[in-house]
Amino acid sequence: MSASAARAYMTIGDVLARLRADFPDITLSKIRFLEAEGLIEPERTPAGYRKFTVADVERLRYILAAQRDEYLPLRVIKEQLNGKGQVPQPRTLVAADSQPSREVALTRRQLLDGAGVDEALLEELEAYGLIRRVGGQYDGDALSVARTAAALGEYGFEARHLRVIKAAAERELDLIEQMIAPLLRRRSPGAHEAAGETARAISGLALALHTALISAGLRDSLDR
Repeated sequence: MSASAARAYMTIGDVLARLRADFPDITLSKIRFLEAEGLIEPERTPAGYRKFTVADVERLRYILAAQRDEYLPLRVIKEQLNGKGQVPQPRTLVAADSQPSREVALTRRQLLDGAGVDEALLEELEAYGLIRRVGGQYDGDALSVARTAAALGEYGFEARHLRVIKAAAERELDLIEQMIAPLLRRRSPGAHEAAGETARAISGLALALHTALISAGLRDSLDR
C-alpha cells in the first residue's frame, strides 16, 4: 500500500478523537457495538485491526446524531442508511450541545439504542434505582444516566459502583429540599416558580462545589 493510501485510513482511536468534540459520550465500546449491529463495516488489516475511512466517520456522525437528536431506533437508522446511496442529513430536534430534555418519552428500545447499552446493563441500573420508568416510558434523565453509566463502564465501573454516587446525590437533594421548603409553603402567586429557580441555582452551585472538591482530592492523591 502506498503512503498516500495508508493515510486515507484511520484507527478506531483516530475516529474516537474526531467524534468526541461533537459527541462527548462516544466510547470505543459504542463504536464496536454499532459495528456488531451492522450499522458500520470498517475494513480490517490482515492482523484484524479496524481501518476507517472518511465515509465511515460521516456514517457514524449520522448514526450518533440521529440517536441523540431524534431518538431514532437503530433499526430505523439502519433502514435509512441502507435505502440511500449517501448519508442523509437528520433533522435536529435537540441542540447538539444540550442535554436530552426531561420531557421526552422513550420506549425501552429507544432508550437502549439511544444510550448504546444492552438489556443487562439497563436491568442493573433499574435494579439499583439509578433509572426508573413512569407509565412504561423513560425520560431524558434516564437517557443521560444510561449514557453516563456506559461511558463509566469504559473505566471499569459497574452499576453497583454507582450506588455511591446515587446516595451522595440523594443527600444533596435532601439538603436542597430543606432549603426551599419555606418557599414551597408560601401561598403567594409565583412561589412555586421561585422555589424552582432557587432549587436550580443551589443545584448548580452544589455541582460546582462537588467538582472542585473532587478535583482537589484527586490532586492530593496524584501528588503523593
